[in-house]
Amino acid sequence: MKVMREIMDFAFVKFEVFLPEQSMEEIRNALNEIGALTVGNYDHVISYYPVTGSWRPMEGSNPFDGSVGEICTGSEYKLEFRCPYEKAVEAKRIIEDIHPYEEPIINIMPLLYMRG
Repeated sequence: MKVMREIMDFAFVKFEVFLPEQSMEEIRNALNEIGALTVGNYDHVISYYPVTGSWRPMEGSNPFDGSVGEICTGSEYKLEFRCPYEKAVEAKRIIEDIHPYEEPIINIMPLLYMRG
């Protein structure tokens, strides 16, 4: 494993975020402002596509959409972007501050970079 660590690095992470369409532009622009969406000579580099989500708000929840105790489905968007590792904490904070869901799903995965 030591040999693998010597030739691999974790310079970037990949974010996956599920959110309503109306929040997409504000989150994208805020992430771009901190340089989280820059790839080479391009900025605002992000992918998004429609998905169908399913959830059931339980007692004590304050749902953005749906009613407590009822299984709900709805349209939302999945954002994906590559972010420099050193900007990941700030990017997550920005998403949490803007995202309207009570419990947003934010998946962050390390991306391997192989030297040599």
